[in-house]
Amino acid sequence: MSTPELTVDARATPANRTGVYLAILQLVFTLGWTTYVIYLPKLAAQVGIAPSAVILLLMLDQAIFTISDTAMGIAADRIAALVGRLGLFVGIVTAFSCVAFVALPFVAGTGPGAQVWFIALIVIWAITSSALRAPPLTLLGKHRARPAIPYLAALAMLGYGVAGAVSPYLGVVLRNQDPRLPFVISSAVLLITTLALSAIERDLAATPTPPTRPIEETKPLGQVPAIFIASMVILALGYQLHFSINSTPFFLRFARPDELQWLLPVFWIGFNIAMFPASVVTKRRGGLIVMGAAGLFGALAVVGAELAGSLNVLIVAQFVAGAAWGCMLMSAVSAALAIGETGAEGKVVGLVFSALALATFARMAAVAGGLQKLPEYAPLLHWAPVACWSVAGAGLLVLAAGRVRQGGRKV
Repeated sequence: MSTPELTVDARATPANRTGVYLAILQLVFTLGWTTYVIYLPKLAAQVGIAPSAVILLLMLDQAIFTISDTAMGIAADRIAALVGRLGLFVGIVTAFSCVAFVALPFVAGTGPGAQVWFIALIVIWAITSSALRAPPLTLLGKHRARPAIPYLAALAMLGYGVAGAVSPYLGVVLRNQDPRLPFVISSAVLLITTLALSAIERDLAATPTPPTRPIEETKPLGQVPAIFIASMVILALGYQLHFSINSTPFFLRFARPDELQWLLPVFWIGFNIAMFPASVVTKRRGGLIVMGAAGLFGALAVVGAELAGSLNVLIVAQFVAGAAWGCMLMSAVSAALAIGETGAEGKVVGLVFSALALATFARMAAVAGGLQKLPEYAPLLHWAPVACWSVAGAGLLVLAAGRVRQGGRKV
């Protein structure tokens, strides 16, 4: 093997290890969130919170994420200049997050008198858990050459997709278990995983990266960041409405309720499979183009799910819709790191996660308002994902085409 090949392998090994690490981190964190959602109604009832108010607690979480995800991303930009400090920062904040998370079932067990403490712990956990989303991903933008980022972003988002696939099974397994042990185990695993971040950060910083074209030689981004984030909100809203509200009724047209745990993961299987081939296109053409094309394909898949006349057709449509969402999310992370590569990687990635949280908040607000139960709003909820993905997808393609015509750099 030649010396150049050895150099490439030397760079690739730490980078791939980082991608796998970020996938595990996202997997553990997302499973912890799933555990929280599964047990929250029971814990809330123990402190005297009515079942109808649980959705308000979940909306509070998303409202906090909308602000704190961007704030944590900005903090990551400032801290990451000193190698090793970002991992230390994330580790300390995660320790506070895990303590608050573990305390939730124990405090709830003391009864209605602990209601204020219970809500306070939820707020602390929501704020501090934001350190596990944007900050770790900023390492890719600050220490990796741009051509490697799409593949590494796909690896990182794989953990998110795997967690989505296993969540229905987790709900069945944990439904009747004492919440204290799952909360302790998930927090311990998350904290141990997070403690390795400093070592990963040092490995990346110590690995040489090939030179890239100076930012000064390219045209400014102009309104691209604002349009990108607005599109991300719309795409995320389409995902929330399709998967979280419409998918279950779709499947119940052809299947029994006890079969949902086997059918809902089809979406996430498509999500996990499609990201890696799409990362090759993102590397060559940029994230905006892949986001836009995936939005249009996803809209067609949702139309297919709406009009499906059999379970097999619906399964294929859900698989394609999940694949489209996987391409959107992976390319969004890549585009965010490209947009913020002047030192604002954390801020832009944080804005992406804030967009996801804002869309989740909007979906929960719709559920809390009972829109899905009102016949006059049923067509709106069914076709809104198609509108969201097609409009945002077309807009992103137009934006990317305009950048190409103007000679701007790929985003």
